[in-house]
Amino acid sequence: MCSWCWGFAPVAEALVRQAQAAGVELHLVMGGLRTGSGAALEPNTRRYILEHWQAVTETTGQPFKLEGALPDGFVYDTEPACRAVVTARSLAPDCAWTLVGLIQRAFYVEGRDVTQASVLVELAEKAGLPRIEFAGAFDTAEQHAATSADFTWVQDLGIAGFPTLLAERNGQLALLTNGYQPLSELSPLLGRWLERAACA
Repeated sequence: MCSWCWGFAPVAEALVRQAQAAGVELHLVMGGLRTGSGAALEPNTRRYILEHWQAVTETTGQPFKLEGALPDGFVYDTEPACRAVVTARSLAPDCAWTLVGLIQRAFYVEGRDVTQASVLVELAEKAGLPRIEFAGAFDTAEQHAATSADFTWVQDLGIAGFPTLLAERNGQLALLTNGYQPLSELSPLLGRWLERAACA
């Protein structure tokens, strides 16, 4: 749930396909960019974010709905969206990546409030998760704890920017990118890592 992650989505999709074709699995970890403030956006913060979105669309070509975005009183909390993905990951890992894309599109393109459980349940069902099972798991202590554990893992690694892609082999992490990079830069980098991993 960061605008650069949405801008990066087509690149990430291509890299995921490249890795999976080589037998490398995707594991999503939620970073917790803006969590728990509970305060509505200040007008200056809203203006800054929308300018940021404009910069992302100019760089990446990804669409954003700017008109009416982040309305007065909106509390920009990414924890519920992160928890939705963590819940999906626990129930049906193959659906989690699909859910990420649906949540991003709903928020950035459709202007929907993805802090609301009802919206996230609807999107989870669209991603292929059983609605009742997802709704029952979403607000449990287990999923809250698992989401917090993701945030802690990211913080412990010192990751402060998103998107971040790491490649892992035998417990060793390699940084592919911290921040937006075009596919033309990252695909060869991932290719070299995959070649080394295959030879090890």
